[in-house]
Amino acid sequence: MTLFKTIRYPLKILPFLLLYFNFCSGQTLNNDPSDTSKNANSAVAFKSLNAAINGIDKNIRSIFQDSRGNYWFGTNGSGVYRYDGKTLTAYTTKDGLANNQVLSIQEDDSGTIWFGTGLFGISKFDGTKCTTASQKVKITNGGATDWKSKNKDSWFFAGGGVFRYRKPSIDYLPFAPTSSNAAINSPFTLSRYGVYCILKDKKGNLWFGTQAEGVCRYDGKTLTWFKEKGLAGPAVLALFEDSKGRLWFGNNGSGLFRYEGETLTNITIEKGLQNADFRASEKPGLGTLARVYSINEDPKGTIWIGTVDAGVWKYDGNNLTNYTTKDGLSSNAVNTIYKDKNGALWFGTDDNGICKFNGTRFSEFTIQ
Repeated sequence: MTLFKTIRYPLKILPFLLLYFNFCSGQTLNNDPSDTSKNANSAVAFKSLNAAINGIDKNIRSIFQDSRGNYWFGTNGSGVYRYDGKTLTAYTTKDGLANNQVLSIQEDDSGTIWFGTGLFGISKFDGTKCTTASQKVKITNGGATDWKSKNKDSWFFAGGGVFRYRKPSIDYLPFAPTSSNAAINSPFTLSRYGVYCILKDKKGNLWFGTQAEGVCRYDGKTLTWFKEKGLAGPAVLALFEDSKGRLWFGNNGSGLFRYEGETLTNITIEKGLQNADFRASEKPGLGTLARVYSINEDPKGTIWIGTVDAGVWKYDGNNLTNYTTKDGLSSNAVNTIYKDKNGALWFGTDDNGICKFNGTRFSEFTIQ
């Protein structure tokens, strides 16, 4: 398997190291029939809203519920949508979003929503408008002093390491040794050290899943790499900490890993669910647990694993149960799994929108 075929969404080179300010107010449709001040004909507005929902890119990359209860849906090429229960608002590059591919969504302590986008862009929404960070990216050498972290720091993917936002600046921290060539160290050129997922655990450690170098942990002092048992090679696309403090890693080829204490276990190999054909020829396979894109946990403590070619797996610590389109899942390609404030699981799929699980069954998410 070639290095740059382990993940399908495009990550391209930005031609500059500046992220400019852009402003967006969004494109809004109202779903409140009683609100006639903004919509003279609420029936027409409602019809338009449903049309807009149908027009959302069916390739969902990220889902997030903010502190105000709003849901955000990041797509592969149609920007990001905010839904507050009544109104659907779309934000795209036309409105100032850095890029229409929205890969991650997070919220800081002040309530600002941050988006990690394609082209390694970083945008934010302050409740009124979108802006893209204006400061020059500071290129560091990745030394121990540069990596010092604070609780309020925000972290974003980059081509050879990570971006760290600490008001008012964005620093780029490369993983490769400073003696490495410029392409490997570039923030905007995807390399073996490119980051696809980030996790801050309950102890304050930072974890980074990379393109081909496995998983890196920063404990506040040193960087430690985990590469054994197939973790390095294919891209690590998912990191998750469960309610018991165990770490889970999702690898696009080598499958599901659990890190507990000092023990790293490849669950996929342990359960005999690997896909040798994919590692050899990139051939997908139903019934396997080899290409893991997302991991989460339900309120009962059961782990859910989303794959890109074999649906979703449920793992209770002993048994693995597979769910596919035959069981009501809207697609067998699951990019992201998100647990909302009510404990409901949301599944963002690669080609068929959003699916929810209420504890007993799957249902396609639609706005009525």
